[in-house]
Amino acid sequence: MVQSFLEIWGEIPMIKIHLSRVLGERRITQAALAKKTGIRPTTINMYYHEYIKRMNVDDLDIMCKVLKCRLEDLLEFIPDEDEKK
Repeated sequence: MVQSFLEIWGEIPMIKIHLSRVLGERRITQAALAKKTGIRPTTINMYYHEYIKRMNVDDLDIMCKVLKCRLEDLLEFIPDEDEKK
């Protein structure tokens, strides 16, 4: 069973990673993305399941190039409840 981000880190992330959605829309597997980008499969999996704590700009750059998408397609900023008020 896959644990949620909240169960693992104890907080709700402010950055939502949409890699799973983008790969699904393009019908690309994590393994294929790893092969095309040269990013380790474990790292791709961490982005895919939103377990990653620190994002590498080079990883994001190459993923956007390979997936032919914009950074905004992969990442979304979600403000805190305090910031919404």
